[in-house]
Amino acid sequence: MTDTFTVSRGTEADPGIPREHAGEGATALLRVTLLGPLRASRNGLPLPLGPLKQRLVLAVLLTRPNAPVSLEELTDAVWPDAPPRTARKNLQVYVSTLRRVLDPDDLGRLHHGPGGYVLHLTAQECDSLRFEELARLGDAEVRAGAPSRAARLYRQALDLWRHDPFSDLASRADVLRSAVERQHTRRLAVYEAWAEAQLESGDPAPVADTVDEMVSRHPLRERLRAAQLTALHRVGRRTEALAAYDECRQQLSRELGLEPGTALQCAYRSLLEDVAPPRSRGGAAGSRLLPPDLADFTGRARELEAVGAQLGREGGPPVLLTGPAGVGKTALAVHIAHRLADRYPDGVVSTRLCAEDGSTRPWASVLAELARSLGCTERLPSDREEAATAWRSWLSGRRILLLLDDAPDAAALGPLLPPSGPTATLVTSRSRLPCLESAHRTELPPLSAEEALDLLGSIIGRTRLAAEYAAAARIVNATGLLPFALRAGGNRLSVLRHMPLGQYADRLEHPLEALDELASGGLGVRARLAGAWARLPVPARDTLHALAALPEPAFSLPVAARALGLGGRDTQRALEGLIDVGVLAPPSCPEVSAHSAAGTEAACYELPWLTLLFAREQAAGPGTR
Repeated sequence: MTDTFTVSRGTEADPGIPREHAGEGATALLRVTLLGPLRASRNGLPLPLGPLKQRLVLAVLLTRPNAPVSLEELTDAVWPDAPPRTARKNLQVYVSTLRRVLDPDDLGRLHHGPGGYVLHLTAQECDSLRFEELARLGDAEVRAGAPSRAARLYRQALDLWRHDPFSDLASRADVLRSAVERQHTRRLAVYEAWAEAQLESGDPAPVADTVDEMVSRHPLRERLRAAQLTALHRVGRRTEALAAYDECRQQLSRELGLEPGTALQCAYRSLLEDVAPPRSRGGAAGSRLLPPDLADFTGRARELEAVGAQLGREGGPPVLLTGPAGVGKTALAVHIAHRLADRYPDGVVSTRLCAEDGSTRPWASVLAELARSLGCTERLPSDREEAATAWRSWLSGRRILLLLDDAPDAAALGPLLPPSGPTATLVTSRSRLPCLESAHRTELPPLSAEEALDLLGSIIGRTRLAAEYAAAARIVNATGLLPFALRAGGNRLSVLRHMPLGQYADRLEHPLEALDELASGGLGVRARLAGAWARLPVPARDTLHALAALPEPAFSLPVAARALGLGGRDTQRALEGLIDVGVLAPPSCPEVSAHSAAGTEAACYELPWLTLLFAREQAAGPGTR
């Protein structure tokens, strides 16, 4: 591997180190690598990093370069069980030794400040920082409409990986294992971005040659699978592409109870038609690019009527479908889009506004996908406002239905929304998007008990459900009446046909077992909740931690105030924050003062059961599952 990130410090102050410590005339070539075994060198010569515990200290500092790491964190990493009485002194010795090794010119590279020890490094000196720098540059080129340059930058970032991060130390400390997981998640996202940019630039062979290895590690990653199908198709390996799609479709159905998403469906349709995928074909007027409708779609009669009526008002504002993770927003939106497709002869298309890891997709990428799918051959400007104007001009007068799924905020919708006219927009979001002032809103609650039992029966068989009806009722209650959780549980029961429903209900009702039982192969409800958790603002997570410690999921405003240690008004604001992000339903009764007597408290709020269990897991920390 070439030393692409090794540079001379020269005489210029290092932007990653306080200027007063930068030094004059420093010429040392420092290089620290952690995308593999932990190594450090100066001027190409390896540096002695010392015994195991000293290397652990360095590794933990490298999990957050240029940010403070507390003495407590270092202690927990080096002595996870019982630190000796001399732990603090030993750590000081380790840090002092590392300072002499890494910073012989006394540039202030490793110092103690508010919050703990800080190790200053630049992207030219640390491979993980260089990886992030190159990835950000690649993202910028994507936004600028330069896929070839983006692909080169992403490839340079990926080439920095030699092995698992901290491969010789990760097993020694939980903080390092967590850091490795984060790095792998980031590497996967950058690989997917590289694959898409490489395909967009017209060179599919490198993707086709390398994608199978990544798919073997992440077989249910739909963005990755879509790139695999498209690459195999474009290099003439159509049979392999069809087999890959079928394999992924079966795994999604078996393990998650889901059908392939829009991107994968679009790539598959190109295979079936045996034509160039939408990138080169440009789509066609009248395109219908939707995920498949669920054959066993159940209930939601009131919401179907309400949303259908709102979409029927030509020239109306966006229709917003909100609700917590797993409540079935996407399934309902897709069902509605299929039902109303005939009203929109110029096209019905769906796209997700967030990637699978919860990050917001770049607006330029989403807009380009929509334009290609609908046959818009105009090259949209790279400027956000200019692109939005050109997009709205193209949409004007066309009868199209846009399904914008999983909107993280109103800003992500800005350049995508059509002008007033025959084009309609259906948006799903966990948040209520208060900044989207003109939207028609429909809040999607959990299924009714009757609808939930009907859905469970369609999955496991109505005869089996009727034979143990009381146990089936316990199962649907334990899933919180959420369709996603019901499908996960139903699919598990379909495999475990020997298991009595009562036994499965016992497992789901046990707080420490429920999330494990609603997962398959490490995926399922916990993964869905983890994605929702990652997108929550920190104050919302803190509020959830405190509320999850209550003995019951239902609580009143005064009970919440005591749990949060806040006054009545501040407690209301904290709860309203959870309502805004779709975690908590609005109060079911008039709120009473936080200073009411205990006997007058009414339980007006209730945390969803599975969300509560996940929040308790997060509060307890690693090792509690």
